[in-house]
Amino acid sequence: MEEYRRGHCENCLLRQLNSFKALSKEDLKDIADKKIRKFIKKRDVIFHEGEKLNGVFCVISGVAKLSKMSENGKDQVIKIVGKGEVLGQRSVIAQEPTNLSAVAIQDIEVCFIPKKYITKNLNHNIDFTRAMLFQIAEELKIADNEIVNMAHKSVKQRIATTLQYLERNFGTDEDGYISIRLNREEIANMVGTAKEACIRTLTSFRKQGWISTKAKKIKIEDHNALSTLV
Repeated sequence: MEEYRRGHCENCLLRQLNSFKALSKEDLKDIADKKIRKFIKKRDVIFHEGEKLNGVFCVISGVAKLSKMSENGKDQVIKIVGKGEVLGQRSVIAQEPTNLSAVAIQDIEVCFIPKKYITKNLNHNIDFTRAMLFQIAEELKIADNEIVNMAHKSVKQRIATTLQYLERNFGTDEDGYISIRLNREEIANMVGTAKEACIRTLTSFRKQGWISTKAKKIKIEDHNALSTLV
């Protein structure tokens, strides 16, 4: 993992995507002097489940997955995260070990911000505290919806929903394929099913003309069909 310091947090456009937008320029300059920018290679771990974090990670570019190990030893993907998202904030605020692991799906660049600058602003900046709580509340709402989806939707519906989510949040390349590349096992872990069931479902979607595939790349060809299924 390569790392170096760099400033100008106050000019970073990505802060508009998270709770750091509530900080003043003076607070951001203070953080900029102490933050560490890190480059993490594909498949490398950002932090492990059960690790006590000494700060938070703001994603500058690239994609990572947040996952949790189940009792049967299966890696359940909880969320795919991209630029502008902050990792580890719940653990830092609660001052307890993180309950998730974070692993780079692509080469990723993050800014590591020591926790003392987070707690300092939580204690003295009501706008930052409110923004952080709002962000955590949004994440809880998404988690609640995912629990309902897992309980009441079929595997086909969950995979269709996942494909829509990936396209909506990460966009498509110049050929129309979803920009983020996930293997079949990673997709299966996102929806909570076996790899074989995921492969059968994607094959079924392809035969019906709803999607097309090229190695790990997936293109949604019939958005209406997937929406109707969901």
